[in-house]
Amino acid sequence: MMHRLSLLAAAVLVLDAGTAAARTTVEPGQSVQAAIAAEPPGGTVELLPGVHHGPLLLDRAVALEGRDGSILEGPGRGSVVTVTAEGAAVRGLTLRGSGSDLSGMDSGVLLRQSARGAIVEDNRIEDNLFGVYVHGAEHAIVRRNVITGQRGRRMSERGDGVSVWNAPGARVEGNDIRFGRDGIFVRVSQRNVLTGNRFRDMRFAVHYMYTNDSEVSDNASLGNHAGYAIMYSSRLRVIGNLSEGDRDHGLMFNYANGSEISGNHVIGRAQGFRDEAAAERTGGEHLPAGVAAAEAGGPAPGKCVFIYNSNRNRFTGNRFDGCGIGVHFTAGSEGNTIIGNAFIGNRNQIKYVGTRHLDWSREGRGNYWSDNPAFDLDRDGIADGAYRPNDVVDRVLWSAPRAKLLLNSPAVQVLRWAQSQFPAILPGGVVDSHPLIAPPATPDSAPGWRR
Repeated sequence: MMHRLSLLAAAVLVLDAGTAAARTTVEPGQSVQAAIAAEPPGGTVELLPGVHHGPLLLDRAVALEGRDGSILEGPGRGSVVTVTAEGAAVRGLTLRGSGSDLSGMDSGVLLRQSARGAIVEDNRIEDNLFGVYVHGAEHAIVRRNVITGQRGRRMSERGDGVSVWNAPGARVEGNDIRFGRDGIFVRVSQRNVLTGNRFRDMRFAVHYMYTNDSEVSDNASLGNHAGYAIMYSSRLRVIGNLSEGDRDHGLMFNYANGSEISGNHVIGRAQGFRDEAAAERTGGEHLPAGVAAAEAGGPAPGKCVFIYNSNRNRFTGNRFDGCGIGVHFTAGSEGNTIIGNAFIGNRNQIKYVGTRHLDWSREGRGNYWSDNPAFDLDRDGIADGAYRPNDVVDRVLWSAPRAKLLLNSPAVQVLRWAQSQFPAILPGGVVDSHPLIAPPATPDSAPGWRR
């Protein structure tokens, strides 16, 4: 009996050894590509500390890993690692030395369409044209990487930290991205999740185009030309994001429809935006007319949120704080619900030029406006009178900025007095018929990156 048990135990040990994942270590100077070619699917090729040389083609379902101090350096052309195998992984490496061909998608890591479910995680990706390019790889994951882009060229000639094209189900999460062009640029895709990332010193933190049914959440944009540019996309969840000191705007919605925008916090700086690219105006690419950089010496962002031809969206629980303009609302946007937000300390709370009447309240509840000298005699939390942010004078100033010279003239003062006495002569525009008497709680936006 004991002999049979010993044989059974030995058989189990052999089975475990046969099913354990293989691991091959590669020292600097040895061929990494040869090690990849020899590794069975499911195995790991581990690069020991030191400098290893690419480019590499990861065409097998193996993990390419590094230890602390493992560097993979490309020859200055093409991508450092190109992944074509489903389920492959690149992790724990420092990657540098890509080429500079934008049309060729030269990247630290390039995921081709066949690399479904590939993982790029815990890497330092330095001074490449693109950090990670997800080119059609469905359900790919890019997470916890530190990506530092190029600085020695015009911003429009650089690549993005992470670029996603036609990759349904891809996730980009927990990355720290700095320099380059855009932090994350997503085009022609769906069901993507961008969450918990930080962006600094870029054009757009998140640049979204033609991408539906997706989520942008808990990200932090700090000191970029613009925060979150959401364009030509529908059914998105834009929740819990932070924009602090971005130059032009914190949130911008251009042809964005049917989306939830909640719990975001845009914080303005007292002084104008200054950065390495102040002389070049590349930050305005793809922006509609009316989106201009913050005035020199003025608050940044110039606009907390810009809403352009965007319909049936729901804005709730956001805080827009210290911008030149709280909301610039224009171009026939219809059916939007804007309630429960806080507009605090903006030079102008709303810029709206139009003849339609818009009520930014719903079911007896509106928004909080820091410049609303309201009373609440019945103590129900709702101001006793409606709030109107703009009047005839404001419409003149939006249309003819030079009219600011007459702002303190007797004629303007008489006109504003007449409007206060005879509300019927007020123009169409935004009114909050049930403004809040106190601001809602400050949203806990980008909790992973709060300083």
